[in-house]
Amino acid sequence: MLLSESEIKSVCHQLLSCSTADDAVASVDSEDFAHLRFAANGFTTCGRRENASASITVWIGRKRGSASANDLAPDALRSAVQQAEELARNAPEDKEYVPTLGPQTYKPVSGYVEATANVNVMDRAKSIDAIIRECEKQNTIGAGFHHSSGSASGFATRNGNFHYDRSSLASLSVSARTPDGGSSGYFLRNHFDIAKLDTARIAHEAIKKALTSREPRTLDPGVYSVILEPQAVSDLGRIMFDARSADEGRSPYSAPGGKTKLGQQLFDERLNFYSDPWHPELPGSAAADSGIPAQKIYFVQKGVLENLHYSRYWAKEKGKEPTPGPVNSILESTAATSSLDEMIKAMDRGLLVSRFWYIRGVDPRTALFTGLTRDGVWYIEGGKIQYPVRNFRFNQSVLELLAPGNVEMIGPSERVSGSESQGNSAALVPALKVKQFHFTSLSDAV
Repeated sequence: MLLSESEIKSVCHQLLSCSTADDAVASVDSEDFAHLRFAANGFTTCGRRENASASITVWIGRKRGSASANDLAPDALRSAVQQAEELARNAPEDKEYVPTLGPQTYKPVSGYVEATANVNVMDRAKSIDAIIRECEKQNTIGAGFHHSSGSASGFATRNGNFHYDRSSLASLSVSARTPDGGSSGYFLRNHFDIAKLDTARIAHEAIKKALTSREPRTLDPGVYSVILEPQAVSDLGRIMFDARSADEGRSPYSAPGGKTKLGQQLFDERLNFYSDPWHPELPGSAAADSGIPAQKIYFVQKGVLENLHYSRYWAKEKGKEPTPGPVNSILESTAATSSLDEMIKAMDRGLLVSRFWYIRGVDPRTALFTGLTRDGVWYIEGGKIQYPVRNFRFNQSVLELLAPGNVEMIGPSERVSGSESQGNSAALVPALKVKQFHFTSLSDAV
């Protein structure tokens, strides 16, 4: 059972009332999580867990200590407070301490659906069984992971602030592979409303990719024009807008002399990056970084860097007002969009990339990442897909990818979860057709 607002407020009050520290913040999390895993065209595991935990961070003077408990009984809560205070007394000073917030006003967010948090087990089994039957019909071997959850959490400060939030999430990933193991397809989507999770589409896309990527040919690595499906854009679109790293020269938004590139045209003029807690397809939390009430905030508008995220500490250091951090991530076009089919028809020579995997940062100052293509790359010529090709490793700057002059076509934004998050996160991103993408070597991955 998820904890109610009154239950979470009571636990927070117990934690704070046990503490004699100068400042403190208490938080409580509860979760209901259910999953179904399948592989080799058969069910493998099915389970459910319920969990609740509490934590407290205290400051004695400027010394900080934290402790947590997964038992919400009064004795366990008192023990956690005592441990946090003991750690604080023995800790060095927290040079970045800023007093916790007083009472704030939060605008409600609608990101919770009861049917998602308490999934109907029989309905889920039937939808996964239909996927398995389709894999068998298409002579592919299917595997995947369906999970659904509800969460309820809250926090309270010594200075009188309190926030409570509920959210839900349902996710399904499907991998389909040909019996010889030579080709595979993958598709992942999630939604806070399980009724909007299109399991049939997820299965269809994964199977189609597996069947159309058989017998791949080898192309030399190099710089190619590329169409990135929304999944690939979500996998690679790791763009942060942190003011501190920009001020300290550790960011692509840093400029000489300790300045930043605020106000400069860094991205294609059709692109907006923003966070909107009340977006109907991607609701976020009403509370942003450090409990600051969330707002709709544009970081990039029409390609121009408009805002950076100033934490409460860094804003104090720089004599600025703190900005609410992003509570979700939305990349969209301000101009007319193009479908994936239209992008393919407009491609003279290039590649279509399904998704990326094992993505790691190389240079934060240029937003350079490396990783691998997976589960389908196809060669396009004359506006038609000609044949599948072997996978590549890439080294690519996200800023160069999205820079003015490199983006040719932009699709409508779609709710997509990054591959490496296993469906536990989501963003709204479009497909992109770009002039140049840097592939550095071949990969033996399927």
